[in-house]
Amino acid sequence: MFPAILVVLAFVASTSQAKPLAKPVANSANAFGPLTFKADGTFQIAIFEDLHFGENAWDQWGPQQDINSVKVINEILESESPGLVVINGDLITGENTFLENSTTYVDQIVGPLVDRGLTWASTYGNHDWDYNISGNAILAREKLWPNSRTTQMVTGDNAGVSNYYLPVYDTGCTDSCTPELLLWFFDSRGGFKYQQKDASGNRVGQPDWVDSSVVDWFLQTNDELVNKYNKVIPSLGFVHIPTYASYALQQVGIDSHTAPGINDDFPLAPQAQGWCADGRNDGTCDYGGQDIPFMKAISTVPGLMAVSSGHDHGDTFCARWDGLLPNMTVTPQNNVTLCFSQHTGYGGYGPWERGSRQFLVTKSQLANLVVDTWIRLESGHVVGNVSLNGTYGVDHYPATNDTKTYCPTCNYTAT
Repeated sequence: MFPAILVVLAFVASTSQAKPLAKPVANSANAFGPLTFKADGTFQIAIFEDLHFGENAWDQWGPQQDINSVKVINEILESESPGLVVINGDLITGENTFLENSTTYVDQIVGPLVDRGLTWASTYGNHDWDYNISGNAILAREKLWPNSRTTQMVTGDNAGVSNYYLPVYDTGCTDSCTPELLLWFFDSRGGFKYQQKDASGNRVGQPDWVDSSVVDWFLQTNDELVNKYNKVIPSLGFVHIPTYASYALQQVGIDSHTAPGINDDFPLAPQAQGWCADGRNDGTCDYGGQDIPFMKAISTVPGLMAVSSGHDHGDTFCARWDGLLPNMTVTPQNNVTLCFSQHTGYGGYGPWERGSRQFLVTKSQLANLVVDTWIRLESGHVVGNVSLNGTYGVDHYPATNDTKTYCPTCNYTAT
């Protein structure tokens, strides 16, 4: 059975592509130079969320999903011109892959970016961690491509992998300049521990929140940057699994006109869901509160404008966290906005129209910590075009239509 599956996978890989995949090459440090604003004073980010490549590759619908996902990526990039692509978790449905092929799906994911000479940065999600796959292995595969900016700045058994920051400089600047913008990336982990089983032969679950060691690194590194440059540098954050604050905001209510977007995953699934405060994960608790340190950090670090997550494929709204929420003890000090990206891949659950959240940072607006964002759908339409400014949450916008896209040969029941 196992050799036969590998034969099927090899056949799929050789027949399901519109053109041969580019082969990865040895990475070279700083091959693309530092990230910089364009000459017009803008810097744009495109987020590809929940791609879920490699799902059920032994069935017809699995490879078809991946073909459709590549098509979505190409369609988005035909309409948008990002300076950076963020691949924000669940790159691969790891539980459906094998040791021999688990990370090769990275090559298929990044093919459209390599073709265009674009650079990217990733976070890893719960489906990127399983018995046959890990964030470490995905990072090693990414690093075969010089376009990848994904790295690891926090070590330790509990930290995860994709914890790092990237500075963005003024036009024509180098890393000797003061950054205009910081991009923070966090690994929310989850899934299962690589190559570990318990005494009964079951996979070992992995915590699904940003670890306290990462929170300490984030706070310390931010303080060091503030002291080094003698200023607060505006920033954006990316993490796959949303925090409990997003859950609480959703419970209070999301207005479709002041916070436009789809709100179909109700209730959403935050970090530490199903865990107990004492660390047990036996189905007896609803929420353990282990993401409280991370929530305190993102809600108090000055200059953090927004944090974007995925994981809940049916949620695409941005909500301003500007006060104490029910059943929470964390009071925000920086009025950070918590966003969901659009489900990009045809893998994973749900038929919501695929797309990509865009962030447009303009130098002239950074002094007021303002960033613009919208979602580009695979149909070409733009929805949820808003300005995350001081009156976001009060300003009135058109509601987002809850459109769907279907693939007759694909499956939508995977979780």
